Amino acid sequence: MVAESSAAPLPGAVGVLGGSGLYQMEGLRDVREIDVVTPFGPPSAPPVVGTLAGRPLIFIPRHGRGHRLLPSEINYRANIHALKQLGAERVISVSAVGSLRAEIRPGDFVLVDQFIDRTHLRASTFFGDGCVGHVGLADPVCVELCGFLDAAGRATAPQIGARAIHRGGTYLCMEGPQFSTRAESNQHRAGGAAVIGMTGVTEAKLAREAELCFALLALATDYDCWHEGHAAVSVASVVNVLRDNVAGAQDVLRRAVLALPVTRNCGCGTAAEHAIMTDPKLVPHDTRERLATLYGRYLG
Repeated sequence: MVAESSAAPLPGAVGVLGGSGLYQMEGLRDVREIDVVTPFGPPSAPPVVGTLAGRPLIFIPRHGRGHRLLPSEINYRANIHALKQLGAERVISVSAVGSLRAEIRPGDFVLVDQFIDRTHLRASTFFGDGCVGHVGLADPVCVELCGFLDAAGRATAPQIGARAIHRGGTYLCMEGPQFSTRAESNQHRAGGAAVIGMTGVTEAKLAREAELCFALLALATDYDCWHEGHAAVSVASVVNVLRDNVAGAQDVLRRAVLALPVTRNCGCGTAAEHAIMTDPKLVPHDTRERLATLYGRYLG
């Protein structure tokens, strides 16, 4: 893989947050690593850039190379900002989750459409330091992007066995790194959550603030610990199912990316247009500089 110290932005690129195996998908060309510096620090690892049938893709392994970062240690702001800097307009998060529903079996895919945030140790906004902003998050995923992933998943499923793709479902995001207790798992089920993970909601919030389309393709690896007929979740069980899922996830991503229109037909690109409440003249210079890539057109 060729390493570069910098790169020109790639307009219309699709960003992917996930594991390192995802940038080895068939058909990906001109793969190279880019060193990126963001106003919020370094991303989890240097982004990997490639092209798929001429479409630019940007990959960041959220836990770093070799899975070195706890969910609470990930620099989510740097990851999302790096994708924005490099020209991404859409972000697809690929993430392992535990299933909280009997019908979502280990090996199934879920296109999440809602989140419950139970995190408390991480930065989840670009705003602050003299600039107050509030974006809408009632519908936290891009319907257009999810539609292409759904179509790709349904086209892929027959080729990878009986694995199903579920459109919609609430993702409960816990802080971790420990897995749930049985009491917590049952409480989450009673509260309406469909899957549980440790990273998705923070990525969704920051992607919306950055005016990026966002979708989360969840890979169910286990039944958490609520299901009496199955063993409680363990690292070994997660890794085993993920190993079998990687090829299917690659195929879903490939099909979806190739089908995406170049121009977005949604409102994600203007999500922060009316979000900033602070008078631009009162935003400190350092904060204005830090937010230039995200909100320069609004702050003047």
